[in-house]
Amino acid sequence: MLPTASRGRASSSTSRANPMFLQYLRRIVKWQQMDIEYSFWQMLHLCSSPKVVYQHTKYHKQTKNQWARDDPAFVVICSFLLAVATLAYCAAYGHSAAHAVYVTFSVLFFHFLLAAILLATICWFLTNSYLREEAPSSYAVEQRVEWLYAFDVHCNSFFPVFVLLYVIHYFVSPLLIAHGFIPVLLSNLFFMVAASYYHYLNFLGYDVLPFLERTTFFLYPIGIVIVLSPILILSGFNPSRYFMNVYFSHHL
Repeated sequence: MLPTASRGRASSSTSRANPMFLQYLRRIVKWQQMDIEYSFWQMLHLCSSPKVVYQHTKYHKQTKNQWARDDPAFVVICSFLLAVATLAYCAAYGHSAAHAVYVTFSVLFFHFLLAAILLATICWFLTNSYLREEAPSSYAVEQRVEWLYAFDVHCNSFFPVFVLLYVIHYFVSPLLIAHGFIPVLLSNLFFMVAASYYHYLNFLGYDVLPFLERTTFFLYPIGIVIVLSPILILSGFNPSRYFMNVYFSHHL
């Protein structure tokens, strides 16, 4: 492999990524340019048949010549739904409007955006550094995982977690935060299923990229989750009580 050619291709890839990212940011404030219906279609199928979503990702690559979404509608809708769900928790377990604003900001900024940026960056680095197939020759076009695509994959994987741990969890939270073995068991099952499904969708997101290999790496955390869950159950750890206690300790 010729180092000079590699640097040229990398710089070219970076120059293409910057305008794409800037265009993505500009469209956040332009609702008329967002495909809201398609985003809801994606959300529905991520919970029922996620492989269909990533099949459409291939079509997107063929038509737009990029793997990442150029439409921020998914992130905007997800942020809005997350804010609504958080306010519902605040209405049930909070004690003031100021506290509700603090909790909503914390969940949106730390739980969603900051976590998304961090995890997307880690996956982007790992895939580009260790999981890309070797180019057959120095003349082959180098393909790299777009950071924005890694961000998309995380957001896709997060949405079913949101449905399970923010929406469904809200309606059964009085049971899950109670004392006793049954709440501990059910709470750990909720989190085990959510974490496992997150990593499965992460795997699907990177497995669809034809220039990556050994993408089963993204399935390994599921094994860790399955091993840890019985240990946490037997130790009496209740993740629902733990995370609710972070923001609503006076109600628990």
